[in-house]
Amino acid sequence: MNLKKELSSFDLTSIVVGSVIGADIYITPALVAGMMGPAGIFVWIVAGIFAVVIALVFSYTSYYVPRVGGPFAFVSKAFGNFYGFLTGWAMLSAEMMALPVFAIVFTRYLNYFVELELWEDLLVKGLFLFSLTFVNIIGVKIGGKVNDALTILKLCPLVLVIVSGIIFLTNNPEKLIENYTPIAPLGFDNFGVALVLVFWAFAGFEMGTIPASEVKNPRKIIPKAIILGITTVILFYLTINFVVYGSVNWNELSRSTFPLVLAGSLVIGYIGATIVGFGALTSVSGSSAAFSLGVSRLYYAMSIKGLLPKIFSNVHEKYKTPYMALIIQGVIAFFLSAYGGLIQLISFSVFNLAFMYIFVCLSFIALKKEKETKFVGQRILPFIGISMCVILIYYTSVWDKIIGTISILIGIAFYFGLSRKMINRSD
Repeated sequence: MNLKKELSSFDLTSIVVGSVIGADIYITPALVAGMMGPAGIFVWIVAGIFAVVIALVFSYTSYYVPRVGGPFAFVSKAFGNFYGFLTGWAMLSAEMMALPVFAIVFTRYLNYFVELELWEDLLVKGLFLFSLTFVNIIGVKIGGKVNDALTILKLCPLVLVIVSGIIFLTNNPEKLIENYTPIAPLGFDNFGVALVLVFWAFAGFEMGTIPASEVKNPRKIIPKAIILGITTVILFYLTINFVVYGSVNWNELSRSTFPLVLAGSLVIGYIGATIVGFGALTSVSGSSAAFSLGVSRLYYAMSIKGLLPKIFSNVHEKYKTPYMALIIQGVIAFFLSAYGGLIQLISFSVFNLAFMYIFVCLSFIALKKEKETKFVGQRILPFIGISMCVILIYYTSVWDKIIGTISILIGIAFYFGLSRKMINRSD
């Protein structure tokens, strides 16, 4: 049963922006401030450059392979099912770490308004994940429109902080100088570790390539949506971090559980802090909705190829959505949100993302046809992207490298033990 082509250019751009701007911008500034001080702004700039390079490779590759599954489809086309499976496996591992992070951050910011008991915390996480699962089961068009609305709503409080912060700093230039002096009170020893955390804030643009079979004109729309989406994200991230580091002393910022709420309270007051707090809840919801839609399509794409159990490709008769994939990923995300740690989930996610990005860069090298297209930087960008991914993997923790390698080995064992049998049966 085929999926419906319901997603427009605006829908897909919203998915890209919604997937990227989420929990991270509301927690990462404080984490980076504790590692780098105001010099953390340089980490955001470098991470943004990394994201642009890799996103361009994704947009170029999607031109040649506009199929459901995104990175999995790219690499399968270039190198075959085995390497496609490894890419999909790494991406699933990375994105499944992201979904519970959203639930964790949602309940943290909800605690700003209402203090939750342990059982209430778990209940909210469950309601949060399964309500978004339900929306995406009803239909990709409804899911896309909900994501459009959440994306617009999530940007409003960020715009408020940016505009109010710029006005505040313009009227109080001594505050800007004071908070940025000295620029690097802690030195640059933690730059690599901070880069891993900040890069995770830029990750998610790959989600725009996954639901290709539900995009009306994927060859044209997907590259456009990725480039427009990541450009929007970088503009917001760099501006808001400049304002946050300029408005709040880095020492105070590093101790805050709600860094953007703190900045909002300083530049706008209590009402601003409340608006930003609600904005955080909306932002996290928007990202989770986008990730929920995208990850379920990756399960679906791998399942129809025989690389995952058939249950993941079951399409709802009425709504034409991969409902079992959505339900299963919701259950997994709930248990991870109950037992996983925030920093560990983020770092492990970056390890798997970097592994997956390397394969995508390699697939573009194999797939590009210079006689057909002349993309800007098409000869050098994939090699730069690979180098950047190696840097990210290098700066992940030893624990991440060990567990990540074990996860990849489990994926290889799964492929040769089960997936090949399913492929043969499907053939």
